[in-house]
Amino acid sequence: MLDRLLGVDEQSLAYDLSRAHSADVFFLKLRAWIWGTIIGIGCFLFGNILGHFNVDLLSMTINSIKDIFGWA
Repeated sequence: MLDRLLGVDEQSLAYDLSRAHSADVFFLKLRAWIWGTIIGIGCFLFGNILGHFNVDLLSMTINSIKDIFGWA
């Protein structure tokens, strides 16, 4: 039924998905490294921007937890 809806043969699709070639794994790793680097740099820049505007997320979180539990 899937082959009629999408134009894909189920058996060939299962065979292709079960085989991971070394080039496919390399490109998956490469994509993970690229996106990890982009996200890491983005978080670093976002944190620096928050610091520039005197937004301290860590102390805000700690103060909120203290307020919830009523600590002094």
